Amino acid sequence: MKKLSQGVKVSGHWPSELRLRENGRILYIHFEAGGEYALAAEYLRVMSPSAEVQGHSAKDRVTIGGKRNCAVIGVDPVGSYGVRLSFDDMHTTGIFTWDYLFDLGAHFSEKWAAYEAELKAKGLDRDRSGQA
Repeated sequence: MKKLSQGVKVSGHWPSELRLRENGRILYIHFEAGGEYALAAEYLRVMSPSAEVQGHSAKDRVTIGGKRNCAVIGVDPVGSYGVRLSFDDMHTTGIFTWDYLFDLGAHFSEKWAAYEAELKAKGLDRDRSGQA
């Protein structure tokens, strides 16, 4: 792992392809060292690394429902370490680093199961907007 001049850590997870598919409903990413993922916009939105979603600690994390049909409408590079995704609900904060995108793809099953359990526990669902 190396550091960029601003102190951002960069690992070996470098994308060789990053492409929006299905009208922004899927972000396809292929990594040079292995791993390719088709990540749904809904998944990316509810797992946004922004402080608005993640909070400033684990207890501050917000569970967001009603994003089943969201789409990514913009992908903007941020330095050499990631991208800023813009969603059709106008959410644009949070930088998706290559490491974070790799982690989201590699651990999709566990993360998605935890998200669905949070929705159920908080009386939310994928179609009804709101947050607990």
